[in-house]
Formats: sequence, structure tokens, C-alpha cells
Amino acid sequence: MNETMVCAVGRVATQPVYREMASGPSARFRLAVTARYWDREKNMWTDGHTNFFTVWANRQLATNTAASLTVGEPVIVQGRLKVRTDVREGQSWTSADIDAVAIGHDLAWGTSAFRRGGKPEAAPAPAQPEPNWEMPQEGSSVPTGAPAQQPPEPAALT
Repeated sequence: MNETMVCAVGRVATQPVYREMASGPSARFRLAVTARYWDREKNMWTDGHTNFFTVWANRQLATNTAASLTVGEPVIVQGRLKVRTDVREGQSWTSADIDAVAIGHDLAWGTSAFRRGGKPEAAPAPAQPEPNWEMPQEGSSVPTGAPAQQPPEPAALT
């Protein structure tokens, strides 16, 4: 199945909302993407139209998104574009959602310090004794593969 993958560069417009679902963690926020262009008449950059996307993050990405993003921060979002049309109370509504694969701060606007997220600690495996891999040969007390003990050399008589 073909999916429309997009990369949107914009600013966090709403505080991420985090929820624990039956299928795992989920987070969503609104992303504002404003086109900018150079206005030759004014000799300056001018803001164009602003598009808003609802960004959805799942599993570990949801947890990290909720812990890392706040309103106004510049971000880059990569994911699958989902455009939906609804009719509510007689009006047609269109929404554009991004099912995020990756979310990160836009470092063109500032710095960021990466911290690896902590995974839930698994219970440590119980300590097991080292197995005895060497079995003695029949009629011998020397394990297989081990060098046989040689009697000590007799001391030289002088």
C-alpha cells in the first residue's frame, strides 16, 4: 500500500496531550506550519498562510514527545499524512493528521541536549551456577579435555 510520507517543519501550537491506551501510550499535539516568502516590494520576509496539522505519536515516541515538547518550540515532524473529510452539523470539515514516525527539535533555531529515554528495567535473571561441561571418562578421574596431571619431576641430586 502506498502512503504519503511528509516532512513538516513548524512550531508546536498546543501542549502535547499524553494518554495511556490499551494499545500503548499515545500523544497528540497541533503543529503550525507557516509559509514564508521574500516580499520584494517591502524588501523583507513575510508570513504566508498557516497550515495546522494534528500530529499523533505512539508507543515510545509518545512518551518522549510528551516529556520533550512545549508550545512554541520549533520542530520537524516526519510521518504519514492522513487527510479526512467529515460532515458535522451540515458543515464539511477537513482535517490533516500526521501519524509521526520521527519528531525532533529544529536546530536551526537553537540547541537541544539529547538524553536517551530510560526503558523500564526488566527483572534481572536469577544467578545460575556455571554448568560442568567436562565429564570424566570411564575409569578416570581426569575430566575430558583437561590436561592430565603429570607427576612432579624428581629433584636433581647434586
